[in-house]
Amino acid sequence: MPDIVIHLFVSAAYAALAWHFWNTRWRAPRAEAPGGLAGWERLTLLATLALQGWLLARDVFLAPQLRFGFAQALAVTLWLGVVIYWIESLFLRLDGFEPLILPLAALAAPLPAVFPGLASPALAASVEFKLHLLLAMCAYSLFTIAILHAMLMTLLERRLHRVRELGRERREPLEGMLARLPPLLTLERLLFRLIAAAFVFLTLTLATGIVFSETLFGHALTFNHKTLFALLSWATFAALLAGRHLYGWRGRTALRWTLTGFVMLLFAYVGSRFVLEVILARG
Repeated sequence: MPDIVIHLFVSAAYAALAWHFWNTRWRAPRAEAPGGLAGWERLTLLATLALQGWLLARDVFLAPQLRFGFAQALAVTLWLGVVIYWIESLFLRLDGFEPLILPLAALAAPLPAVFPGLASPALAASVEFKLHLLLAMCAYSLFTIAILHAMLMTLLERRLHRVRELGRERREPLEGMLARLPPLLTLERLLFRLIAAAFVFLTLTLATGIVFSETLFGHALTFNHKTLFALLSWATFAALLAGRHLYGWRGRTALRWTLTGFVMLLFAYVGSRFVLEVILARG
């Protein structure tokens, strides 16, 4: 079976699950919507993750020659994001996240088959570089989940403000998935735990990048646009965590800082690789 068919099958599975969760979690009335993931939903999502995980491991980490570009970065990031959601859902009820992340995973899944990436130098396939790459993808994935988490919190916060403004007589109850989410403060604590974990992975990514650069090229990390955006992203998330600890930052302030740091992180690698591979057609 051609690889493109398998990639498209994975994409279709994610899209079908996204449509299912949209209908059963977002559109369904509160009384009719199920709580948590049903057994068949969890198993179907796990099987899809396993199939895509095998594809990514074969094409990225187990291939004799490393080919890693923007398409592989997006696919691995979204795959890890769904994995993190699946694990979190074992311990927390996260109804409403599925229609946010699964469509993105569906869009990213076939990209490696369409854009196979350019061959990297032989030393890029070393264990050290793959460790650096894995740390970076973990950071990307955790920040992706954090962004979606913050967006969902913003929807809930706006809805709660609207309910308060209507007054007691015209007060409307929360409906759909918003009614089944944990309290806003609980979601906020979870958001900052995600950001803190992602920040640790980002710090390790930068540290191993410096070590890898010195090992491979014999000189310190080159200061270019990727390094600049990575350091700016690191500084942004460091400021966010410090602001949370010292000044109690939350809500829209946290969302703006999280979004700014994530965009810089995208520019650091995914955006630059897209320009090189697709627009300029070079590595």
